[in-house]
Amino acid sequence: MKATWNGVVVAESDDTVIEEGNHYFPESALNRAYVTFSNHRTSCPWKGQASYYSLLVNGELNADAAWYYPDPKPEAEHIRGRVAFWKGVKVEA
Repeated sequence: MKATWNGVVVAESDDTVIEEGNHYFPESALNRAYVTFSNHRTSCPWKGQASYYSLLVNGELNADAAWYYPDPKPEAEHIRGRVAFWKGVKVEA
């Protein structure tokens, strides 16, 4: 699977976990050259608190475009250390 935005591959892996229709990539699959910090947080009743990354590609910022669960609840342990995308990031084989 590949995650692309603004013409570049921001993550690529054959090892994704699908949860609620989203592909969760291993954190090691991120192309760190395009990943930047975000203060954004949200909460899911069964997965726990999500943290976010923003993407910076060719001078364009896609704020909070990736999320992950640094300390997921037990029911979501299978997505620990994994990152999913939204906000225009295309995920496809």
